[in-house]
Amino acid sequence: MTVQEEKIQKLVDKRAEARLGGGEKAIAKQHERGKYTARERIAQLLDEGSFEELDMFVTHRCTNFGQDKKHILGDGVVTGYGTIDGRLVYVFAQDFTVYGGSLSETMAQKICKVMDLAMKMGAPVIGLNDSGGARIQEGINALAGYAEIFQRNILASGVIPQISAILGPCAGGAVYSPALTDFTIMAKGISYMFLTGPTVVKTVTGEDVTQEQLGGASVHSVKSGVTHFVAENGDEALTIIRKLLSYIPQNNLEETPIMPCTDPIDRMEDKLNTIIPDSPMRSYDMYEVIGAIVDNSEFLEVHRDYAKNIIIGFARMNGQAVGIVANQPKVLAGVLDSNASRKGARFVRFCDAFNIPLVTLVDVPGFLPGTGQEYNGVILHGAKLLYAYGEATVPKVTVTLRKSYGGSHIVMSCKQLRGDMNYAWPTSEIAVMGAEGAVGVLYAKGAKEAPDPAAYIKEKEDEYRDLFANPYQAAKYGYIDDVIEPRNTRFRVIRALQMLATKKVANPPKKHGNIPL
Repeated sequence: MTVQEEKIQKLVDKRAEARLGGGEKAIAKQHERGKYTARERIAQLLDEGSFEELDMFVTHRCTNFGQDKKHILGDGVVTGYGTIDGRLVYVFAQDFTVYGGSLSETMAQKICKVMDLAMKMGAPVIGLNDSGGARIQEGINALAGYAEIFQRNILASGVIPQISAILGPCAGGAVYSPALTDFTIMAKGISYMFLTGPTVVKTVTGEDVTQEQLGGASVHSVKSGVTHFVAENGDEALTIIRKLLSYIPQNNLEETPIMPCTDPIDRMEDKLNTIIPDSPMRSYDMYEVIGAIVDNSEFLEVHRDYAKNIIIGFARMNGQAVGIVANQPKVLAGVLDSNASRKGARFVRFCDAFNIPLVTLVDVPGFLPGTGQEYNGVILHGAKLLYAYGEATVPKVTVTLRKSYGGSHIVMSCKQLRGDMNYAWPTSEIAVMGAEGAVGVLYAKGAKEAPDPAAYIKEKEDEYRDLFANPYQAAKYGYIDDVIEPRNTRFRVIRALQMLATKKVANPPKKHGNIPL
């Protein structure tokens, strides 16, 4: 064997060593836990054969606690770039077989390198998290590494899409990178996120709690709202990432991807003409309305199990990606509360950052009353949704289906918050409040003096409904651009989006606004 052949063989051997990560035993243990290795995950996520790995030969520089005697090629994270549906993406996948995926200084540098490349090229960055946290042996260097990653998350926010999949533990400071990204996906049974683990919780507060109870996928999808998607397993988590990216542009300077559309834009949906119940106290399912107007009834819902009184997610209309925001009458009558407001506001701001038009479907009776909401800061949370819609410069099409009362009417993309096209169904009621509440305020004295108070109240309620329980008062002032037949909603929204395709509007020059956080 020549010298050159020996050197080439050494490279081949080193590559094989690096691909083994923590070794065959560690890989077997990972598989026993029902988890894939970092490289297996990347292979599943990206287009076949497209992955180009970087920094395969990096090792840590720590000499404390005997670390100078143990070096593993790659040092606990696999980084590089490839394609998803032919579009460039950058990816890093923590390798739990190497020091439990714990973050070292050099591991952070590898992650930062691909994040920097993603910013230069204007492409999404995807993090596959499976880590025990900071590498304790490295002390402050590991913490500094986290901070370097977080700083890049912050600078990349609103410039390139950032997606985090939690495919194992994610604890302590490690949770802040996913929290700073645009979307977080967790997988049932294998994903955990918490700032302090069960042992520390027990020591400090006396609470006995399991990992699942403290930070499992169900907790963060239903109670905290930390995660946006829950997958049945790791395979589905990676599928969700691929699907999600199909709706999102590569960066903030590009438009959304256009897909071929075989669903006629003038498709009539007769069921929408009868979907609103005669009684204002009865509910209907907003998912039926969404399914009826979007392309092929396909809807990728975000935050499905959190604050169910509002629905958010991605769909296409005539092949163009749009963000859907809709009140859900089946849950709390579609009322807005603190959690629903935060959920809606964050989604609106994401869509605005990445040039995704907003379609808002309104049926909202107001904000949820009570001390619980007031003490929880519903004023501030409601203001977030108000701020997000008012700040957004993307095309905004609003359709009011039934109730739109008071402050909740304003925050749901009304005309005065620069709604571009505001439509209403004939069944819509746009007013300060419902007839019962309004008559109680306006005619309380008259009711006391009337010979038959009940008949008097009913008469005044009927008068109020005739005046305000329709969209024509708002249309008279131009606050509604048109009253449309429900079955024609798909066509009218698509035509509006086509007209708005060249929209250009800018906010006043400033460093940034001070959103009510």
